[in-house]
Amino acid sequence: MTDRALYTPGAAYGARAEKASEDKWTLILTRELSHPPEKVWRALTEPEHLHEWAPFDIDGNLGTVGNTVKLTWVGTGQAFEVRVTRAEAPRVLEFGDIHWELEPSGGGTRLTLWHSIDRRFISWGAAGWHIAIDVMAQLLSGVVIGRLAGAAAMEFDGWQRLVAEYKKQFGADSPGQPPQATAKS
Repeated sequence: MTDRALYTPGAAYGARAEKASEDKWTLILTRELSHPPEKVWRALTEPEHLHEWAPFDIDGNLGTVGNTVKLTWVGTGQAFEVRVTRAEAPRVLEFGDIHWELEPSGGGTRLTLWHSIDRRFISWGAAGWHIAIDVMAQLLSGVVIGRLAGAAAMEFDGWQRLVAEYKKQFGADSPGQPPQATAKS
């Protein structure tokens, strides 16, 4: 049984985008969670936990430096290998183009994500991670919403609103919304 019908994502907040190159931007998303870093760490590193909330599946644990796992983004069907380059439990986790930091904060955790994303998809990525982290936070509290990733996230109430809000915050275009053309004389 899930509580998906009761979940509505809040307004876009706690995110920024930094231009890394012409095509890649870095999404930086920060959330305050009411759970201790050790509990959040398990949700970020263990496949059985990730399967419940993350926008990807993995075939191994992310908690050990040097581990190589197959990562499959939900809805793509394409697996590729990523190597864990940092795993300092329960503070820092880095694999592929994803970097997490966890800081104790008021009895909970300040969780910060850095994710390198094609600039055309930065607002989509922010909306997706916004929902995914909400789902994880609820799961850690014992409320099962069920994973909302890929097409399921895009069809979910609130998705388009979040994309539009993040697009406005970042000043970024999204697929289906081509960049402003320059007038030809």
